[in-house]
Amino acid sequence: MARTIVITGAASGIGKATAELCRKAGDTVIGVDLAGTDVAADLSKVEGRAAMIAEVHRMAPGGIDGLLAGAGISRPEAITVAVNYYGAIATLEGLRPLLAKSASPRAVAICSTAAILQGNDDVVAACLAGNEPAALASCAAAPTSAYLDSKKALSLWLRSAAVRPEWAGAGISLNGIGPGVVLSPMTAPLFEDPVMVAVVEQSNPIVTKAYAQPEEIAEVLRFLLTVQTPYLLGQILFVDGGSDALLRPAQF
Repeated sequence: MARTIVITGAASGIGKATAELCRKAGDTVIGVDLAGTDVAADLSKVEGRAAMIAEVHRMAPGGIDGLLAGAGISRPEAITVAVNYYGAIATLEGLRPLLAKSASPRAVAICSTAAILQGNDDVVAACLAGNEPAALASCAAAPTSAYLDSKKALSLWLRSAAVRPEWAGAGISLNGIGPGVVLSPMTAPLFEDPVMVAVVEQSNPIVTKAYAQPEEIAEVLRFLLTVQTPYLLGQILFVDGGSDALLRPAQF
């Protein structure tokens, strides 16, 4: 059955691949990104998030069936937290009323295997407390771990939110995926620096022959966006070539 699905970060990488896969399957997709999609919005800013939410409500007044909070960046800067955490939360919460109108609503956030690494706990705590100025200030003071901090905060928020009355209690299944290294425009600069290549190989060991292409992650995302059972919720599915199993063999 065709569904109406909103995808942020739809102009490139995983988001673009997922949008293309969903459209090919017959779904109606409302893409969101800085440019080149149905809705242009800067999710690093409060006003950009509000404008996006208002526009999607205007475009889909009857509701949506699926939502992928996929917009993300990877820079050692505070804007990474603004987009990856606060942009994602605003997307999920702001469009939740539209999901509630669907007979089988599904929401997914793109988290990351980076969330299992050690970063700046002050940033994560400020994010979970809903204090964006404090989170951005803490990140600006120690920006190296901005990406993993944003993804750790998002992962922890998702696990908590998924079982709340307004999510699971309203029949809305919320899950996440934790991709490992994906060969996308966001990661391309990493492979231009031999030092970063070595860091990636150490922090993201794999047993597969190669890192993933966006289309491989899109396959998993569409499953989560269309799966019929509401019994699957609050999970973060690692799609990482074995990284998590290699790094944390005693945890599951």
